[in-house]
Amino acid sequence: MKQHPQPPMQENKMGVMPIGPLLAGMAIPMMVSMLVQALYNIVDSVFVARISQDALNAVSLAFPLQNLMIAVGGGTGVGMNALLSRSLGEKDQEQADRAANTGIFLFFLSAVIFGVCGFALARPFFLAQTDIAPIVDYGTTYARICLGLSIGIFSQFCFERLLQSTGRTVYSMVTQLIGAVINIIMDPILIFGLFGFPRMEVAGAAAATVLGQIIAAILGLIINLRCNPDIHIRLREIRPHRAIVQEIYRVGVPSIVMQSIGSVMVFGMNQILMAFTDTATAVFGAYFKLQSFIFMPVFGLNNGMVPIISYNYGAARLDRVKRTYKLTAATATVIMCLGCAAFNLFPEVLLGFFSPSEEMLSIGTVALRVISYSFLLAGFDIIAGSVCQAIGNPVYTLVCSVCRQLVALLPAAWLLARTGILDLVWFCFPISEVVSLVLSIFFLRRTMRRVEAQIGTAE
Repeated sequence: MKQHPQPPMQENKMGVMPIGPLLAGMAIPMMVSMLVQALYNIVDSVFVARISQDALNAVSLAFPLQNLMIAVGGGTGVGMNALLSRSLGEKDQEQADRAANTGIFLFFLSAVIFGVCGFALARPFFLAQTDIAPIVDYGTTYARICLGLSIGIFSQFCFERLLQSTGRTVYSMVTQLIGAVINIIMDPILIFGLFGFPRMEVAGAAAATVLGQIIAAILGLIINLRCNPDIHIRLREIRPHRAIVQEIYRVGVPSIVMQSIGSVMVFGMNQILMAFTDTATAVFGAYFKLQSFIFMPVFGLNNGMVPIISYNYGAARLDRVKRTYKLTAATATVIMCLGCAAFNLFPEVLLGFFSPSEEMLSIGTVALRVISYSFLLAGFDIIAGSVCQAIGNPVYTLVCSVCRQLVALLPAAWLLARTGILDLVWFCFPISEVVSLVLSIFFLRRTMRRVEAQIGTAE
């Protein structure tokens, strides 16, 4: 049978479109979807807070487990995206397809592992943090549902990242929006038992979250199969390829570790704050929900930047790499400054969403104002770390994250807690961000010099 040569790969828009419009087109849909994600994250806690402060505390204490799933899903996605986008930039279709199909396998494997761990370890996890029975019971139920059905979050991560890595961010936004809207609608219905549904309380919040994730994942799969010609998903290829797995996790593991460190940090901070009062833990949980409105758009901007950086690095277009990260860093810094202003000017309004007691309002007003000063530096730190990851230096980002959260933040919080003054503990966040800024500048400059040397040698 006569073999017909395959047509040459067409140049992807990430290699030819002007950087400003390209970044806007890739990032804005993701920023919008991330804002909706932040909205449904906070809606969970807003409705749960109306049950009781114990219920709010339970959801807050479950955050490290949820963050761990996000860490594994996000880190695997970063590794898959970097390899896939770079392969497309190098016109290597076979490796791009292997990156996609191997990535799908890794996401499903992660879901199985977390499902088993969720049922086995949820209750011991909460008992390690508190002996207040309602918090333990609420938290165990919530965690078992979220982790036991984690196929939803991992599948959603997978199919959205495949769309993002090929520049189809509008489709990715659509899947995220639909999942988020379903979650927001079903939250009050399942929590309070509206329209004939049983009153499930905290379990209802978890069920609404999982339902939204599963529907978004199914939609993401359909869109990839029908509207993403840059990759080819084949059932027989959804298996581990050793070299591809190694490359995905070479970039992805540092990201997983970095975000997992966030779980360790939150767990440690909860223990420090519990020594003062359980209301401080509720404040910390509320802060994490609120700050997502500031950080999620930056993460969306960041996710739009990464495939552009990876593609143009693979295509040896250093000028486009530099313009992309400079524009992204400037935009992220502006967003963070606006967030700092909002937290300083309207802390009482923001905390009012959580039906706060007088004690929670008093503690939280100081906390939001102090922590928000760290926002001024965090935008640049996030973007600098992702630039290093996108072009193959993930260890630099890992070092920054470890130093910020484990070497600086937690020890600073512990030392400040020794004063016996809760208001001082919140200063650990600005302190740790200064440490991260110094390291981020150093590593970014070192990475870019190496890239300049590589591309110059190739030319």
